Amino acid sequence: MSEEKIIGKGTWIDKLASELLEREKELGRNLDLINVESGLGASGIPHIGSLGDAVRAYGVKLALENLGYKSELIAYSDDLDGLRKIPEGMQEFGLDEHLGKPVSLIPDPYGCHDSYGMHMSSILLDGLDKVGIEYEFRRAKETYNQGLLKNQIHTILENSTKIGDKISELVGQEKYQKYLPYFPVCKECNRLYTAEATEYISDKKIVKYNCHDTEIGSKMIKGCGHQGEADITKDLGKLAWKVEFAARWSAFDIRFEAYGKDIMDSVKVNDWVADDILQFPHPHHVKYEMFLDKGGKKISKSLGNVITAQKWLEFGNSKSILLLLYKRITGARELGFDDIPGLMNEYNELEDTYFGRIKVDNQAKLTKLKGLYEYVNLLNPPKQSSIHVNYRLLIELTKIFKENRNERVMKKLIDYGVIKEEGNQEIQKLIEIAGNYSDEFDEQEKIEVELDNTAKKAISLLITELEKEEDPEDIQNTIYQIAKGNDVQPKDFFRILYQIILGTSRGPKIGPFITDIGRKQVAKTLSEYV
Repeated sequence: MSEEKIIGKGTWIDKLASELLEREKELGRNLDLINVESGLGASGIPHIGSLGDAVRAYGVKLALENLGYKSELIAYSDDLDGLRKIPEGMQEFGLDEHLGKPVSLIPDPYGCHDSYGMHMSSILLDGLDKVGIEYEFRRAKETYNQGLLKNQIHTILENSTKIGDKISELVGQEKYQKYLPYFPVCKECNRLYTAEATEYISDKKIVKYNCHDTEIGSKMIKGCGHQGEADITKDLGKLAWKVEFAARWSAFDIRFEAYGKDIMDSVKVNDWVADDILQFPHPHHVKYEMFLDKGGKKISKSLGNVITAQKWLEFGNSKSILLLLYKRITGARELGFDDIPGLMNEYNELEDTYFGRIKVDNQAKLTKLKGLYEYVNLLNPPKQSSIHVNYRLLIELTKIFKENRNERVMKKLIDYGVIKEEGNQEIQKLIEIAGNYSDEFDEQEKIEVELDNTAKKAISLLITELEKEEDPEDIQNTIYQIAKGNDVQPKDFFRILYQIILGTSRGPKIGPFITDIGRKQVAKTLSEYV
């Protein structure tokens, strides 16, 4: 069997960049600058999935640069999108009167940005900044105001009949056989989706429109009845999603854009519009699954079940976010804050692999893991490893010590032999975020550990000892004797206990650690496994 060819650093990101380059060369396009794009929604609070779109596109940019090409990430905020419904948790701001208006024309309910749309965009941009992503930011409002899409809009509207028929054929939507795929902003009421364009006067570059009642989602939005005209080169308006991506790709020379499965139909149509109408070969794509909440629902701005980068970073570091997003791109994943401890520890293991402390015999796997580590560090890995402290250990210790937390947890870590001295700022930051986690979440998700009946019996006996009123004289010895008396190797029993309590195969001396956590608390945790 031939050896698997390793591309770049051996990850899916490198494979994607290589496929992109191969396609570009076949198309014969100039490769002096390869632009990748991420679209940012500005109609609700951006979540970790929104962040992921840009982070992954940035990964492709890095891979292209690693292969010797210049690349830029364009982060495009669709802040001319109309507000379709009020996001969960924002009912108090009285946004109902603004339904149907472009989010860049709605005042910022928090009063700190020039519009609602810019406020929402800023949350995502702040998240990108915090995890170290570099980008060129472009706003839809400015893009349209500056006429950067005017040639594409003109060509699309001249071919609107052909496009309307193709949309009906490809995705079964007949709306654009009746109306143009362009929404002017009504000059009377500032609404977008109520102003439906009915005619394009090509030589004057003007659309005629009627502003009438329109159903958006399940809600009827009142139109003002205005019949007007809009100049596509200077009046505010925007292309429909079914054609707008294609216009952007052509105008900004975009060669790569990932997309979520929820907009598959739009991408299918836009690819055809780019190829057949604008004569611009559509970008290379990769489709990704959406993040789901722990109940299996799609994480959504409007549903209010969002996990923002800012909230995540209260409990985990930026490396845990980047690891989550760069591990893989395919497959739907349920996501919650309880994933943070596992990702924090997984990063430590990845770092140990990178620096050779964990041995991996399979060369292809080792290359891939090292590559993943480098991407999580945005292809600028540290020269030496950081000090590692098991994150679940920190959570348990911060549960115990509420007062003078940093100092007391630090002392315990020294007692356990985990660190040698106090004052390390990196460890102090870890204690701080682990403390945030333990304060916010009382219960951690149960860690899966495979146990046979012998191990379960030994755990039951240990629970009995831990639940006794009087302290066992020596918990460490008690555990050792229970293991020996029940045909369990002591080292295996210690490992099982570490797995249950800390999610790892080793840790501080188990007896004193159980005493610190509290015998009855540990007994309660163990009882879930028998």
